[in-house]
Amino acid sequence: MSDIEPPELPGDAGDHENNPMPGETPDAMDDLPPLMKKPEEENLMEPILSISGAAEAVLRQPRRIFNRIGESDGRSLALNLIFLSILGLLGYGFVVGTFTGGQQMWAAPVKVAGGVVASGLICLPSLYIFACLAGSRASLQQVIGLVAGLMTIMTFLLIGLAPVAWVFSQSTESVSMMGFLHLAFWIVAMYFAIGFFKSGFKVVVAQFDKGVAGVWVTVFVVVLLQMSTALRPIVGTSDTFLPTEKKFFIGHWFDNLEGEGGGRGSRSSY
Repeated sequence: MSDIEPPELPGDAGDHENNPMPGETPDAMDDLPPLMKKPEEENLMEPILSISGAAEAVLRQPRRIFNRIGESDGRSLALNLIFLSILGLLGYGFVVGTFTGGQQMWAAPVKVAGGVVASGLICLPSLYIFACLAGSRASLQQVIGLVAGLMTIMTFLLIGLAPVAWVFSQSTESVSMMGFLHLAFWIVAMYFAIGFFKSGFKVVVAQFDKGVAGVWVTVFVVVLLQMSTALRPIVGTSDTFLPTEKKFFIGHWFDNLEGEGGGRGSRSSY
């Protein structure tokens, strides 16, 4: 009887390689597909040195943008974001110009890109002053980076909506309809861009007053809308590259609604 060996159990040595002990079990995360693994927090602090990296971070890791705009690579990051904004705005402006054709094919891109960049530059000093008065320690470089990020998010969304705008530009002749369609797209783009901006200040400027942030956002939106009127026509036709008459943007919209002729050759323009 002493020569009889007991049968091996599932947890014995013979089955040890296929069924390791609990303490020897490999990390469960190793068995997950790469897309199911949570990104390491350290990735949020990695420098962003390329234009493609800046575009990827804006869309997928906005917090990484917030963490880097105050660092040594923050200046190049802001420049990359501005470059992306200008490039995208030129593309969207080209789509806007396809409605009328002719000189608007190059004039609309120049006006769209120039108007947005000019609006950012005009509102930049007030943002920095508001931040300082609210007790913020954010540097000018950080403020520039946030404004550049706001413009980039807005631009990416406009590029995403550009094919829709092109379809309507080729299938309608109503200047007013196209003007308000583009306005609706800008409102949608600004909504998400403002969310990016406010999230950025929660990270970059912990002491920033939400009320002050709201005031600045209102100022920026109004300046952007007035810039679209000051640089008219962007949609439609005109005898001059820039307008000869000064108008407030709301008054200009109502004037065009009242004078809409319904054709590409009408005097209505936005």
